Amino acid sequence: MEGTLTSAKRAMPTDARQIRSRKALNAALLALLEERSFDQLTIREITARAGTGYATFFRHYPDKEALLNDIATDEIANLLAMTVPVLYQTNSYESTMALCRYVAEHSRLWSALLTGGAAAIVRDEFIRQARALVEEARTGPDWLPSDLGVVHGTGSTFDILAWWLGQENDLSAEDVATILHRLVIAPLIGDKVEKRAATQ
Repeated sequence: MEGTLTSAKRAMPTDARQIRSRKALNAALLALLEERSFDQLTIREITARAGTGYATFFRHYPDKEALLNDIATDEIANLLAMTVPVLYQTNSYESTMALCRYVAEHSRLWSALLTGGAAAIVRDEFIRQARALVEEARTGPDWLPSDLGVVHGTGSTFDILAWWLGQENDLSAEDVATILHRLVIAPLIGDKVEKRAATQ
């Protein structure tokens, strides 16, 4: 395995049986990632958990890395669509809150991606995609090299979200947004304004 996700997402099948098989394979990989490291998983285990044939796997994916890519690529892109703008907004707290709510609403998937056996690979892809997005975005403060800001901001965001999902705690999305904003976002962009939710 190369240590990064491939960049191309596989085309979604249109046949109902193929769609069911692909969904079963995706669900099986997510379930197995909660148990063991990605490197320890075999295609036979994934297909057995999915209830599909071994040959069926290869009609959808050339290898298990492509299956992981299929699951992670869209989710990383969705998360980054919220994360990267956070780094460049005048008041970023509300965007940080939206990011944490999104992760909470999709907690099963993000728990597997951020805390499971493939977390290091997903983290690298998270940063890679962020770098590509930021090439077109406004740069940060003059004292901070743009690439370092991206690596620190997205890497730290990933790590805080992974810590949150990997702990047994009662922290809400708002609690984590406050932590993320104070530890990473505000120091990085100099945003000192924290708009609390109306409920507080």
